[in-house]
Amino acid sequence: MFSVGVLVFLLVDVLGHGFEIAEGAVTEFDAGTASFGHAAGLALLLVGGFGVGSAGLGILERRLRAGAPLPPIAGGSTEVLTASDQQALDTQEAAARARALQTGVIIAIAIGVHNLAEGLAIGVSAQSGEIGLATVLVIGFALHNATEGFGIVGPLGDVKPSWTWLGLTGLIGGAPTFFGAMIGYHVTSDPLELCFYAVAGGAILYVIGEIWHGMRRYGHRELGLLMLAAGFTAGVLTDLVVAYGGG
Repeated sequence: MFSVGVLVFLLVDVLGHGFEIAEGAVTEFDAGTASFGHAAGLALLLVGGFGVGSAGLGILERRLRAGAPLPPIAGGSTEVLTASDQQALDTQEAAARARALQTGVIIAIAIGVHNLAEGLAIGVSAQSGEIGLATVLVIGFALHNATEGFGIVGPLGDVKPSWTWLGLTGLIGGAPTFFGAMIGYHVTSDPLELCFYAVAGGAILYVIGEIWHGMRRYGHRELGLLMLAAGFTAGVLTDLVVAYGGG
């Protein structure tokens, strides 16, 4: 549940940035410095991107699921298993492991999209000559993103991933920051940045729902909520480092 708290903070942070861009366009339209089409287009991009990130991931995951669930083991005794029963158990365990790892990859992708937008902020700062600000953003985002690893491995539970899986998800979640910085240094685009924030927000909300649904089966509601609050606090504290540096 600590990972859910981190993801809740990311959801608030991502949508906050997205709303800021969309509301800025509406303010410019009200002041007569931007067209209605520009403001409406950004609003639709925010809503549409959020839908793609949430409902789109749900549709994609359903298609990726392997077949129908296996039937329960027949018979009244669980002490003696036939070969077919043992094979069914092994298949169920493998399916549960694959699903947990798949959820972790989806979280890494959502975080990667979010980090791509953060990289844009670094690139824009560097391009405008604010090297000091860009440096602070790099350090701040590095500290902040360290907590996002809990969001990736949280859904795994008792599943022990391989080092290859850990390296791959780390690359998926972290590398977009670098590419975002390169894009932001050469291209400044509010619609592009808003698109990243919207898709990331929808994806994070979807993942939160999946993890929460799974955790409810284990009970310990009060402890889970305390861990959620701790994860949210960790996200807030690391984000304040960025705010303190002017980002």
